[in-house]
Amino acid sequence: MPGSFTTDQPAAEAADDGIDSATHAIPDAGRATRGSLTMAWWGVCSALFYIFLAATLAVAYGTVDTLIAMALTIVTYGLINGVLARSAIGNGLSVSLFSRILFGRVGALLATAIFFLTAIYYAVFEGSVIAVAASQVVGGLSYGWACVIVVLLAVPMVFGSVQKFLDKLNGLLLPFYVLGLIAAVVATVATYGYSNDWLTYTPPGGAPAGGWFSAYVAYMGVWVLMMFTVDYARFGRHTDVRYHSRFNFGIPFYLMTFGANGLVGIFLVTSGEVATVSETAVVDQLITVLGGVLALLFIWVTQTRINTANFYLATVNMQAFFGKLGVHLRKWIWAIVVGAVVLVMMQATDVFSYILAALTYQGIFVTAWVGIALTHVLSGGYRRMFGDAVHYHFDEVPNVNPAGLTAWFVAAGTGLTMTLTGVGAAFAPVVTVLLSAAIYGAMLRVARPTWYATGPAAAAARAAGRAPTP
Repeated sequence: MPGSFTTDQPAAEAADDGIDSATHAIPDAGRATRGSLTMAWWGVCSALFYIFLAATLAVAYGTVDTLIAMALTIVTYGLINGVLARSAIGNGLSVSLFSRILFGRVGALLATAIFFLTAIYYAVFEGSVIAVAASQVVGGLSYGWACVIVVLLAVPMVFGSVQKFLDKLNGLLLPFYVLGLIAAVVATVATYGYSNDWLTYTPPGGAPAGGWFSAYVAYMGVWVLMMFTVDYARFGRHTDVRYHSRFNFGIPFYLMTFGANGLVGIFLVTSGEVATVSETAVVDQLITVLGGVLALLFIWVTQTRINTANFYLATVNMQAFFGKLGVHLRKWIWAIVVGAVVLVMMQATDVFSYILAALTYQGIFVTAWVGIALTHVLSGGYRRMFGDAVHYHFDEVPNVNPAGLTAWFVAAGTGLTMTLTGVGAAFAPVVTVLLSAAIYGAMLRVARPTWYATGPAAAAARAAGRAPTP
């Protein structure tokens, strides 16, 4: 759905920040080449978090159930993100701008805040992994000073744009990441020997009933990658939509992200006979089998690649959020602010536990957002009202969109209640996404143009008789 590509930013700010800001759509002239966007995006696949998550699930539910969950996750992510990538390429909108259509001005601010906070939390997690490894390997380096070094190295990396720096950096580091995965497996075999037992590993007492479903739900906690997809895919060229929707943001990407990383994580932990998987167990195991220097180099490569995405998305979405509150600063200044916030949080006590708890609750809002966004793209209800026009500018949308906000708050509220009370908590993410999609789909059938646009745009839709019929 093509739309107009004027900026919501002040002219000076837009010129200074190029086309990377989340506050305006990406014009055709600002789109990235196929290879450039691929290299930039595939930096997201190399987080140790994916290795750690698969290892944790295998120890809890067994290898077989974890592999089933991984396979279902890869298909789910590939299909959903393929749809969202196609939509983002079509209109060039960021999560912040797309959320204006779904929720109105007020709801869009909330969605943008949740997005940049989640990206910050992941930056803290991944950055802390590097700091832990560095403090263990480098003699005399404390964890606190390691955190400072990690942030000082990370912040300048997002001063550049997606297609002018992040693609080149991640392209350069990609071979080292792949070689590191291979080296970790080879070193583990050399250290402990090889046995097929890791493929049938079960926790003491046997695998719990329905473990595959619990593991699948755990992977839903990373559905923020759907938001990541939108903010990256909007840089794709229209001529490359088939490639991006099917390969770059589709199933092949998640075969690497969850499949390859997950298999390595399960193999490392079960082969090394690690009975309890802590947040640093994977780091400890890598240091054991690779040696300190090589392990630190591999960890730095993997975490630097993923943190380019975390810091970049936190920066541009923080800029979009505070820009609408009247605080207009350059992108590089917001990058420094993000770095400062990340550093403070990395220094906090028990950083892993409170970050994972926060992500659990924010994940409920994210899964509800995905259900609404996917329904909006697939339903065709918006197109029936406005044709090919896309109204997303701040002065074109109302403060509140009843359809989106009702679906979001009811679904997220239900999911949070289930999580907090423990009543059906294991099903909370699934219930949340299905409920948000169902409510939004139902309300979209009776929606009015004024729910989505104000002024001439809504009047034109009414005059054309495009309001959906029940």
